Amino acid sequence: MEIKLLSEVKRFIKEDKICPKCSFPKELCMCANLEAENQNIKILIEKRRWGKIVTVVKFKGDFNVNLDDLSTKSKKKCASGGTYRNNTIEIQGDHRLKLKKLLIQEGFTKENIIIEDLFKKKR
Repeated sequence: MEIKLLSEVKRFIKEDKICPKCSFPKELCMCANLEAENQNIKILIEKRRWGKIVTVVKFKGDFNVNLDDLSTKSKKKCASGGTYRNNTIEIQGDHRLKLKKLLIQEGFTKENIIIEDLFKKKR
């Protein structure tokens, strides 16, 4: 018996054993590893008006994270004010190391978190 259509293949394999993103069996699925490689987090500090320092956490890639909750946790951890907008979290003051530890505790991989040591001026 020759199977020509993907829908016929899916009938022979149970739906719960197939990854919904890549349509491969879950034993062969590489979606989680590919997503983790595409995720990138940069932590840097910027100098704002009147010499104020702000720690900025930029999320690049597909993250299934509620940034509002993560922003609240980071503000409590650093005991400082801040906000989030457009896949970035901004915290008042220099809190790069504290935020890296918090992100690792929240389940982000250590290799994808990059701390930049240079000041960037926002104009």
